[in-house]
Amino acid sequence: MAATNSKEITQTPGRYVDCLWERNPAGQGRRARRGGRYRAFIPDLIAGREFPLDASASAALNRATKALERLQHVPSRVATLDAVAQSLLRSESVASSRIEDIQISHKRLARAAHLTPEKRRRDWRAREVLGNVDAMRRAIEVGARFEIAVADLIEIHRLLLRHADDRRIAGVVRTKQNWIGGNAFNPLEAVFVPPPPEHVPGLLEDLCQFVGRDDLPPIVQAAIAHAQFETIHPFADGNGRTGRALIYAVLRKRGEATRYIPPISLILASTSESYIGGLTAYREGDASEWCELFAEETARAASEAERLAVEIESLEEEWLRRAGEPRRDSAARLLIAALPEQPVLDSTVNNALRQLAEAGILRPLNERKWGRAWECDELLDLVEDFERSVTVSLHDTGS
Repeated sequence: MAATNSKEITQTPGRYVDCLWERNPAGQGRRARRGGRYRAFIPDLIAGREFPLDASASAALNRATKALERLQHVPSRVATLDAVAQSLLRSESVASSRIEDIQISHKRLARAAHLTPEKRRRDWRAREVLGNVDAMRRAIEVGARFEIAVADLIEIHRLLLRHADDRRIAGVVRTKQNWIGGNAFNPLEAVFVPPPPEHVPGLLEDLCQFVGRDDLPPIVQAAIAHAQFETIHPFADGNGRTGRALIYAVLRKRGEATRYIPPISLILASTSESYIGGLTAYREGDASEWCELFAEETARAASEAERLAVEIESLEEEWLRRAGEPRRDSAARLLIAALPEQPVLDSTVNNALRQLAEAGILRPLNERKWGRAWECDELLDLVEDFERSVTVSLHDTGS
């Protein structure tokens, strides 16, 4: 296969290869039968590559680094760190799925986590997002280790799609050509065609070697790792969500997200055109433009995460007041501290649950004596309102 022309090879950090799509005589419709030539992009290896930033990107990086540092030191007055962290993780997972046009409310997601497997199978959106939550958790666990291997990326992807309808592709590196945009039949009209499948294993190994470096600013490393992963597009589906989970593995590995994760996907979901434009700029050789955009979004995400943590703390203080300031070792106080982590509970009626229900903090979802479910509407509404306010704010400022 030959590259299309030398100009593209010299100006782009990678090369285009000319490929042939065989005509499919059995296809249903003219588009499905069509064959022809298309260009696939093979990015350069990045394990040893330098990524110099211009002054504007460097300034954005400095702001983002300070914002992440500030987020990790938000004081905890009432809420447990894990409880607030889990609220942020769920918000990030919902937003990452939203980018892929999988829309679901936090109430629906929280309830689905307590459904039987049979009932959960009927709600494919909930299954997909619950898989995203699992994948995010694993990415953060992976980031706490010394190195990140290709097997870790495969495991993150397997967890992401293990509830999907087609589980055969979960955790399986593609062996066929995929593409972005155009039609579902062939890549001839695609907006972007990732590298042919035979190049994918080597590119993934190179990516993991790049993630193992410690000579780059962590936010730059996370930005480049994500953009390179999306360019490789190593799986048949779920590349965007897996690639966004990789961001947190890198930030955790480099010590930038030790307590709270900034909901970067929430910002990216609200600025999808800029997000796509930044990835395109990276593929066209302008890593500085992409890193500047990523740093700006990371700084916004860190600031918004700090706001949500403070709002959850304030809500818990209000709950304690309404519950009559229960003593520190009481079941009611421990339950209040755990609600941000688990806003829907399955439990039999006890004094603590009854106390919180009487205070309007919990409400029953059913009237069964055994296997009763309780929901914390105020917490779930708070997170929904938080996400809406972020979206409105970004749109109002023209971001």
